[in-house]
Amino acid sequence: MNLQRFPERAGRAARDFLHNGRSSGSTAERIEHMNRLDVAAAAQYLANLPEAKALPAISRPELHHAADIVAALPTDHAARLLRNIAYDRVTDLFQAMEDEARRAAIFARLDPATAHAVEHLMAYPQRSAGAMMTPEFVSVFDDVTVAEALDHVRAVEKSSETIYAIYVLDRNDSTLTGVVTLRQLVMGDPAAGIMTVARQEGVVCATPLMPQEEVARLIRSHNLLALPVIDEKNHLTGIVTVDDVIDTMIADTTEDAHKFGGMEALGKPYMQIGLFHMIRKRAGWLAALFLGEMLTASAMQHYEAELEKAVVLMLFVPLIMSSGGNSGSQATSLIIRALALGELKLTDWWRVAFRELPTGITLGVLLGLIGFARIMLWQHIGLYDYGPHWPLIGLTVFAALVGIVTFGSMVGSMLPFLLQRLRFDPASASAPFVATLVDVSGLVIYFSVALLILSGTLL
Repeated sequence: MNLQRFPERAGRAARDFLHNGRSSGSTAERIEHMNRLDVAAAAQYLANLPEAKALPAISRPELHHAADIVAALPTDHAARLLRNIAYDRVTDLFQAMEDEARRAAIFARLDPATAHAVEHLMAYPQRSAGAMMTPEFVSVFDDVTVAEALDHVRAVEKSSETIYAIYVLDRNDSTLTGVVTLRQLVMGDPAAGIMTVARQEGVVCATPLMPQEEVARLIRSHNLLALPVIDEKNHLTGIVTVDDVIDTMIADTTEDAHKFGGMEALGKPYMQIGLFHMIRKRAGWLAALFLGEMLTASAMQHYEAELEKAVVLMLFVPLIMSSGGNSGSQATSLIIRALALGELKLTDWWRVAFRELPTGITLGVLLGLIGFARIMLWQHIGLYDYGPHWPLIGLTVFAALVGIVTFGSMVGSMLPFLLQRLRFDPASASAPFVATLVDVSGLVIYFSVALLILSGTLL
C-alpha cells in the first residue's frame, strides 16, 4: 500500500489536520489526533510531518495501529523512520504488522545494524526479558577513568535508550563486572578509575528467557530504572527499562481484565474494533457460559418433585446461587492477582486452601445468619407467611449458605492453581466462569440440604 492509493477523504483529513496547526502541538497532542483518524489518514498525516516530530509519535505505544500506519507509508519512508527509533520499538512494530509482504518489503530496506538487532530480538519468545529488552545501552570498559566514561556518555546519549545506568564490562572478555549510576559518575573524581564508583557485588540481572512478570518484580523490588539482561556467559545482551515494563504490564492488565469479564482479549481499543470482531471475541465465551448454565436447569429438573412439594424453596434460589458465585469470584480475583504479582507460587496451593476454608465457613455463617434473620423478620411482621415450619426453612437457608459459600471460596481459589498447573493462563478462570460452575453445584448443595432438613415435614 502507498500514499498514492489513499482515499481522497483520507488525504483531505490529513491536510486539514496540518492546516489547522495540529502538527505544531506536543507529541501527545499529535498522537491523540492521529488516534481519531483512520489508518490511511493517519499515515498521510505522519508522512507530512517533519522527521523530528514523526519519530517521537511512532515511538510511543499510545499511538493506536502504529504498525498499520507504518505499513501504509511508502516503503523508503517507513524504513527511514524505523532506522531512527529504538530497536525494541521497531521489533514491536514488525511483530504487530499483519501484512507479511509489507513487513518483508520494509525490512529489506533497513540498514544492516537495525535489521540484525530486530532479527535478534524477534527470536525470543513473547513475554520474556529478551523480547522486551533493547540492545541500545551505555557501556564502558573497566579500565577507563570517570572523566572518559562521562565523555562517552555525552557521545552516545542520543542513540541510547537510557543513560541513567552505565554498565562496566571487562576489557578482556566483555563480561559484565559492574554498574554505575549517572549520579555516581557525575559525583566521582574525574581522574579516578571507573571501578572506584561502580557497584560490583550484588548486581541484579535477568536472563533472556526470564518471564516478564519476574522482570517487573525485580525492577519493582530493587527500585531500578533499567535491568541488565545477560547470557549464559555473563555477556550483556540488552537492558529492560522501567517504561518498557510499564507498557507491557498495562497491555497484560487490559488483557486480563477482559478475561475476568468472561471474554477473549480484544487486542485493540474498544472504539477501534469492528462489529464482527467484537461479536467473535464475545460470542464464544457467552455460548460456553450458556451451555454451563443449562446444567442449572438440569439440576432443577432433577429436584422437580421436591419443588412441587415445597414451592417456597424457589424463593431462595437466586439468593443461594448469587452468594456462592460471588464468593467464588472474590476468591478467584484475589488469587489470580496474587499469582500475577508473584505473591503466590504454584506450590502455595495448600496454604491458600487452609486459608480459604475457614474464611469461606465464616463468610457462609455470616450470610446464613442474615438469611435466617430475614426469614424470621418477614414471618413475624407479616410481610410473608412461610408456614408453620418456617424455622426449618430458615435453618435450610442457613446451612445451604454455609456450604455454598465455603464451596465457592474453595473452587474459586483452587481453579487458578489448576489452570496454571495445566499451563493455561490463570486469568481464564474468569468471574463468570467460576460463577457458572458454582451456580450448578450450589443448587445441588441447596436441595440436598433441603432434603436432609425438611424431609418428613415439607418434603
